[in-house]
Amino acid sequence: MAETTSNPSIKDEDTYEALRDKGMSKEKAARIANAQANDRQSPSEKGGKAPPYEDWTKDDLMDRAQEIGIEGRSKMDKNELIEALRSH
Repeated sequence: MAETTSNPSIKDEDTYEALRDKGMSKEKAARIANAQANDRQSPSEKGGKAPPYEDWTKDDLMDRAQEIGIEGRSKMDKNELIEALRSH
């Protein structure tokens, strides 16, 4: 059984210990445990799911490619943009 931390900076000791037992670093376990103890945060809730690139417009793909700095995007067709975005 894991040793209790008795660290006042850890807001949820049980969660912290469970995460440490799963192999997480002390820092990561502390961040997650403290976030779960905070009523304004919901770390267990997954974020939204973006639609697949095939459902995006070419303009949206171009904008995303520009955001992440894909070179040669202006000469790419939709399928090439999708491939470039997925491999980046």
